[in-house]
Amino acid sequence: MTTIVTNQRAAYMEYYKKTLCVTFKELTEGGIITGPTLLKNVQRGNIQSANRGGGEGSKALYVYASLPMKYRMMFEAKYGKPADVLKQQELKEWVKEDGEARLFYESFEYDLNGVQTCLSQKLIDEYTSNASVLKMLWERMNALTSTTHALGGGRRGDLWDIVFTQSEKLREVTGHTLPRNLARLKEKMSQFKKSGYESLISGKVGNKNTLKITEDAGRRLIALKRSRVPVLTDSQIFEQFNQECESKGWKPLKSVRSLKMWLESAAIEPLWHDAVYGEMSAHQKFDRRHKTQLPTMRDALWYGDGTKINLYYRDEDGKVRTTSVYEVIDAATEVFLGFCISDNEDYEAQYMAYRMAIQVSGHKPYEIVHDNQGGHKKANSSGMLDKICHIHRTTAPYNGASKTIESVFGRFQQQVLHKDWRFTGQNITAKKESSRPNMEFIEANKDKLYTLDELKAAYLKARTEWNEMAHPATGEQRMKMYQESENPEAPIVTASDMIDMFWVTCDRMSTFTSSGIEVTVKGKKRVYEVMSEPGVPDIEWRRKHTYQKFVVKYDPYDFQSIRLYWKDKAGELRFERVAEPYIVIHRAIQEQAEGEATFIRQQQAAADQSRIERQVAAKAIEYAEGVAPEQNGLHTPDLKGVSADVQRQIDRRTRKYASIPEELSLGRVTKKISNMDWSEVEQAVTVDFKKVAGKL
Repeated sequence: MTTIVTNQRAAYMEYYKKTLCVTFKELTEGGIITGPTLLKNVQRGNIQSANRGGGEGSKALYVYASLPMKYRMMFEAKYGKPADVLKQQELKEWVKEDGEARLFYESFEYDLNGVQTCLSQKLIDEYTSNASVLKMLWERMNALTSTTHALGGGRRGDLWDIVFTQSEKLREVTGHTLPRNLARLKEKMSQFKKSGYESLISGKVGNKNTLKITEDAGRRLIALKRSRVPVLTDSQIFEQFNQECESKGWKPLKSVRSLKMWLESAAIEPLWHDAVYGEMSAHQKFDRRHKTQLPTMRDALWYGDGTKINLYYRDEDGKVRTTSVYEVIDAATEVFLGFCISDNEDYEAQYMAYRMAIQVSGHKPYEIVHDNQGGHKKANSSGMLDKICHIHRTTAPYNGASKTIESVFGRFQQQVLHKDWRFTGQNITAKKESSRPNMEFIEANKDKLYTLDELKAAYLKARTEWNEMAHPATGEQRMKMYQESENPEAPIVTASDMIDMFWVTCDRMSTFTSSGIEVTVKGKKRVYEVMSEPGVPDIEWRRKHTYQKFVVKYDPYDFQSIRLYWKDKAGELRFERVAEPYIVIHRAIQEQAEGEATFIRQQQAAADQSRIERQVAAKAIEYAEGVAPEQNGLHTPDLKGVSADVQRQIDRRTRKYASIPEELSLGRVTKKISNMDWSEVEQAVTVDFKKVAGKL
């Protein structure tokens, strides 16, 4: 049903089963009676309910005549007499809004001081109402004309009188602004019939002659605003423009205020803003920004960025200084995962921060977003970030809005670091006094400032406090959120992963010699060897791999071990062994620590045994191939620098290879004995006890 407007108030009434009724809404929302009071009166039988309502399109209706007198008087004072309300309601329902008219006026644009502008909502409503009434009046006129002709004719003037009367009745109902005299109404109806919806638009709205600033004049004003040589104030632009108006044929401006309003209008300001405030300012102000939603899972996105630590400290020379930190933050939980305090945002700082983040997390992130500062270029070239995550990308340059980490870190400094009297305040552009440090106080207490080590400890404590604070979106502790969240695409980090991500591969292969394998890092040489057990060099491994070339990987921040790899035919690396720092002993017995003498003896024995095994294996090959010196009337020299016991062991284990081949055959020896007589035996029976003991 249609709402009736009467004296700026609305009411709805209808006949229900031939009984005049009023709705629950008009009685309660109109302030006539409260809902509970109305229902109590119905229960008591003071007010009669005609329809309970509740269904689709069904209203709760109450018999108007049953309302107590005081409520009827209040109703009529607010809405008018029921007969008038119904009459107006009937008229209102007769006039249907012209939907096409509303669409036309909503899309209509006109020039307003050189800017394309839509109609105001007030004008849209007014023109739509007028068009709807005019369409109804023409329908009424056509119907009256047809009826008159059918009845044998009549005066046309009488028909216009009827239409005019109808228009005035509708004025109270619809609020239209059509002419209040017949002549002007006839003219307006004629224009509407001829030109349609546009005929209702006031000439003051769409008339280009009303423009105060033409296109050429506007271009000149923009040029003056953009001028850098000289730079002009708005008042100076106003004066210079008005001086040029007469020669150019332009209308002079009336005030500086109107000029400023025009310059600062939405369509004009983008044409000069960059010249005055910089192109980046224009970009950030006018260009569309993405509306993004932060991740809901941990390790879906990490942010890495370097920023100033807003805390003063005292350096070794007693000077008041600040420093910076590189932080890695989980975007979903705002947990600070890894950091490195450094004056420079270099590769080393980033390496340490990401390494700490991985160790704290225990998982690889899916994505890392970082800026494009110097250290990241090395990180990219080294492949470190590729190994840490699936995707890594840089933030949009000069786009602070794209750096969530800056927002998080800003809140961290405001909420946590701000409590420290050593707080430096925010950046120098901050306008609030509370955002600036009290330098007088800082200087007066310079001796109480942190040292660099104390600053690092204080910062670590502040980070812990932040991680234990409630997340603003969930109210849950940040670290708890992080620990209890899961990300199926963030794999657990293994020891092998840590090596792959953070260990450095030497540029050149290194050779394992009798003195171990040497690695040079930042000009410092370090020597390593392979152990069979803690503190015990692996002699057997040495025997097989001495003078073999290896690819060496090392941890640049932990030189307690290195890893050796060999290359297969395909060029792939194959892990061989872990090598540990080469054991160094004192030459002077006086300076030898406890256990060094025992270690020397053990290693000497191991070295001797290695020489023995090497000689035995080599002799076996020589005699098997018939190239031994003894097989050719010569002798293998004894080993140098070994004890007699070592030489005897070698002789014992290689003697069988020095014997005449026939004598090594049991059958041939037996045959020889059987062919001897006693004279030969008497001469042969001579026992060399020294040799017998040696064999034993």
